[in-house]
Amino acid sequence: MYSGGCLCGAVQFEIHGPINHIVHCHCSQCRKVQGSAFATNGIVKLKDFNILSGEAEMTAYESTPGQKKYFCQICGSPIISKTDSKPDEVRIRLGTVSSDITERPMAHIFTASKANWDEITGNLPQYESYEPNRVK
Repeated sequence: MYSGGCLCGAVQFEIHGPINHIVHCHCSQCRKVQGSAFATNGIVKLKDFNILSGEAEMTAYESTPGQKKYFCQICGSPIISKTDSKPDEVRIRLGTVSSDITERPMAHIFTASKANWDEITGNLPQYESYEPNRVK
């Protein structure tokens, strides 16, 4: 089990399952919403994601048609995103998870649009858009 929450503590959640397909996304949307060089996201089954408190403090922004990003309206912490075409899963921002995470990132994606001041290091595969075989 994993636990986590937003910066101010209003939103608290638990994850009762694995965090899959962890990637460092360098697309312009992830950079803007995260305020950094990239966002680290993982996929969690909706049935395994439970908001313990603060659901009323969460608000959504439809960043692209069919995809909403949910964040705490008090402190602005991005928590999850949901895609209409994948109703059984959420994409979690790993920076909001407080527990030690056992799964590891598998790739850097959207490196073609990475910040010009960012230098990607390490041995993870790098892809100009989505990683191969991803179901969009």
